Amino acid sequence: MSYVTDKKRVHGLGSAKDGTGHFISQRVTAIALIPLTALFVLPLGYNLGAGYDRVIEAYSHPVNAIVVILFFITLFTHLRLGLQVVIEDYVHGHGTRTALLIANTLFCWLFGLTGVFAIAKIAL
Repeated sequence: MSYVTDKKRVHGLGSAKDGTGHFISQRVTAIALIPLTALFVLPLGYNLGAGYDRVIEAYSHPVNAIVVILFFITLFTHLRLGLQVVIEDYVHGHGTRTALLIANTLFCWLFGLTGVFAIAKIAL
């Protein structure tokens, strides 16, 4: 028989012990996306309907290229964190959950790096 209280039994234990870090990362990326989205949409809207050369010229400017790269990195990090929570909460079955978490990470890395590479190619 144990005389340990319920509070002592569960203190410091969690499913992965990093829920707070995940929560903070999700909120930081969400807050960072607010100004980055505005800075991303302004040149995009200004060049909407413009010719190919004008769009390439706009995104070859270092400030626009840096903003777009930061936007893609932050967006796909935020997406990966959000989808991870949904998968962990609503997908049952260890194998399926693991496969979806791996696919989620690969998807976000693939599309994030593709966007960064495209803008880097335009800027350089």
